[in-house]
Amino acid sequence: MPSNYIVEMNHISKHFGGVKALENVHLNVVEGEIHALIGENGAGKSTLMKILAGAYTKDEGTIIIDGKEATVFSPRSMIDMGVSVIYQEFMLAPDLTVAENIFIDKLSNSGLMINWKDLKRRAKEQLEKIGFGHISPDKKVGELSVAYQQIVEICKCLAKDSKVLVFDEPTAVLTHSETEKLLELIMRLKKSGVTIVYISHRLEELFAISDKITVLKDGKYVDTVETSCMTKEELVTLMVGREISQLFPERDSEFGEEILKVENLSTADLVKDVSFTLRKGEVLGFSGLVGSGRTETMRAIFGIDRKTSGKITYFNEEVNIKSPKQAIKLGIGLLPEDRKKQGLLLQQSIRINTSLVFQQTDGVINHQKEKKQVVELLAQIATKYGSTEDNVDSLSGGNQQKVALAKWLAIDTKVIILDEPTRGVDVGAKTEIYKIINKLSEQGVGIIIISSEMAEIIGTCDRVIVMREGEIAGELPKDQMSENNMIKLAMGV
Repeated sequence: MPSNYIVEMNHISKHFGGVKALENVHLNVVEGEIHALIGENGAGKSTLMKILAGAYTKDEGTIIIDGKEATVFSPRSMIDMGVSVIYQEFMLAPDLTVAENIFIDKLSNSGLMINWKDLKRRAKEQLEKIGFGHISPDKKVGELSVAYQQIVEICKCLAKDSKVLVFDEPTAVLTHSETEKLLELIMRLKKSGVTIVYISHRLEELFAISDKITVLKDGKYVDTVETSCMTKEELVTLMVGREISQLFPERDSEFGEEILKVENLSTADLVKDVSFTLRKGEVLGFSGLVGSGRTETMRAIFGIDRKTSGKITYFNEEVNIKSPKQAIKLGIGLLPEDRKKQGLLLQQSIRINTSLVFQQTDGVINHQKEKKQVVELLAQIATKYGSTEDNVDSLSGGNQQKVALAKWLAIDTKVIILDEPTRGVDVGAKTEIYKIINKLSEQGVGIIIISSEMAEIIGTCDRVIVMREGEIAGELPKDQMSENNMIKLAMGV
């Protein structure tokens, strides 16, 4: 009896040296459905999808696509079978046009000569099919927004007649409105007959669009469930293997003295006349649309960007912070939003990344003490790793984020700025990070959280400052914090 599965991955195992990345994993996807794949960081989701994409070779198991068993594994062979993966980091050529990127594998329909008029026409047709005909085929991809680059990546896959599209954390770098548009597009793709495999840590997205959800844990298959039959709480329990009574743990801290006061801060590029205060033990949120100036404000405070005017008072003394090194010496820490480019040394060990800040402050390195401290710090936030000497780029995204955070726990930080602290982090790890935030708050550390997830701001912060176009649009106390109020301020309503 023929199967109605378009993707059948059975008994898939994969080892990297002595590490079992996947063990006897199953993924069966019905044609025309949106099938979500979830699990904590390190659960094996990306490894499984790289096997499906032909980027990795499985050690054991079978893969059947649309009734045909895959016997040759390479990205080209899997594309030929109708499978395309849209990774978080797009496979685009920024200096080429939209049209050239969409048909990069087939610039000409015949011969060696490229018919540029025909190429642009075909690109326009692909864009119009998915409702983005306003994107110019002549535009260089590097000049497009991240959201539009993603549209080009989708068109590139559809131009290859892909039957199965895999989205790997597609909304991680998108704004709220861009996310809504992408989810609408995915629903349209489903109606047109495309099968979607969707990886995301954002449960609200899974419940909004998926038909079924497959859960992985520690490289093993847990279950496949009908989305409509599950609650978020039940799904989280499947993912982490334990019940989580609430995503945002309660905090018991009292505000102390004012420790940071920013007055009329401005920078040359974006920030205009920003003023706020922060007290001991307070968790202050910064919200707003992408490009509103939240990150730029914190970069100026931390000494990365030069302020053109304004005054910063730290523990009742005016300070003129001209470099991150100076900020660190004062006891100010910053977890940047882009951990790969700004928060970590990817080609260095986990040990070096974790001890980076206290190495700088101590002057002399005691390697025995250093290793012991690193192991203790990583244990505090339940970081999964093999050896402290492994390169940090060998870790999953969530565990990389934990290492980036751990270095600030090693020193006597008085103020810590967390820019998108849980981006790309699974539900279980998010709760662990929130617990760390609560612990720091209870110890009297002043914390600033920048987050594009309004639920995160509401769940973790004592008050929120909303920015718009480089200025403060308004401030909301705890009892007035709601998504509706925050969106109104962010959009100038």
